[in-house]
Amino acid sequence: MLNFTYSSLINAPLETVWQFHERADILQILTPPWQPVEVVRREGGLDVGAMTEFKIYLGPLPVTWLARHTECDRPYRFTDEQIEGPMDYWQHRHQFSEDNGQTRLTDSIRYEIPLAAVSEPLMGWFVGDRLRDMFRYRHEVTKRECEQLGA
Repeated sequence: MLNFTYSSLINAPLETVWQFHERADILQILTPPWQPVEVVRREGGLDVGAMTEFKIYLGPLPVTWLARHTECDRPYRFTDEQIEGPMDYWQHRHQFSEDNGQTRLTDSIRYEIPLAAVSEPLMGWFVGDRLRDMFRYRHEVTKRECEQLGA
């Protein structure tokens, strides 16, 4: 099992950062333009039971990624888990905490790539680098947008 964490400080109130994540178009906003990802549907907001379906392209092959929210503690955290997709396991926890008048946003992911015994030593670094690129982008967008809203 692999773990990934990315955290940043946003100069905006906790409630502002949470509400930004509740936007109906949040997935389109936070998907990096270089990623071959299509948002197919999003139902239920951030609540437990909410569903999100993506189509991701692994080269020319489209793969469905379906995730369900399994935890929601407004405005502190929500968790989604892959129920269908390219990973053998995927759990993504989004955490929001007050930090000296600002908001600490932390994304924590536990995941397992297929054929882990062979693929993790060979490709684990690559997946980690792609996650770091994606979450750097997501946090930069969140910071920019929320700091403008909170100003």
